Amino acid sequence: MDDHTEATRAGSLSVIVPVFNERATIRDSIERLRKTELPLPLEVLVIDDGSTDGTQEMIADLVAEGTVRYVRHARNRGKGAAIRTGLAEAAGDIVTILDADLEYDPADYAALLEPILAGEARVAYGTRSFGAHTAFSFWYVIGNKALALWTSLLFDTWLSDVETCFKMAESSVWRSLAPTSNGFGIEAEATAKLLRSGQRIYEVPIRYRARSREEGKKLHWTDGVAALWIILRVRLLGH
Repeated sequence: MDDHTEATRAGSLSVIVPVFNERATIRDSIERLRKTELPLPLEVLVIDDGSTDGTQEMIADLVAEGTVRYVRHARNRGKGAAIRTGLAEAAGDIVTILDADLEYDPADYAALLEPILAGEARVAYGTRSFGAHTAFSFWYVIGNKALALWTSLLFDTWLSDVETCFKMAESSVWRSLAPTSNGFGIEAEATAKLLRSGQRIYEVPIRYRARSREEGKKLHWTDGVAALWIILRVRLLGH
């Protein structure tokens, strides 16, 4: 086993949880994460992006006992800004993201860790299959597939899910990307910069259940259009 793999095995996993008005689900999300069996020590880092609905109060006891690290933005700045704050604060050697909306199951982190700990990859993505009982809408699924095809074409690769929340990578890889997007564009920007830097993304199938607009789904079609431009911009200009 090489030194790189030894160092990774001896490290820890930081999970960045960006939240904005997720009072209804934040507690359950963190409890599910804490119950997940993982081969590494776990750091849970909640970045509250200016919530006004009592999100902070729902996990105040977990923060007080040290189970969760909590950082708050004074105002809402967007998911990308929250992730950047998380990357600056994360202490783990491997970093990933968990949306606090219960769409993803943190039990799938173990499968994403496998190729990284084995030294087969430095980046792993959890890819969604979009079954009939899990997809948000027809156009949501088509938009995701079109974005994946666009990315694959521009970078001469094959990637099936660009917008997945489950992006896991060594912390040094994350920080080398120097992301600038404030909103949901962080997903497209991170993927494009990873591919442009020569990283090969290891894809692992995961479980997924999209919530409805009534349940708090925040993505809109305009976010998909913005993602297309971000990927092209990074491919042509590098930033």
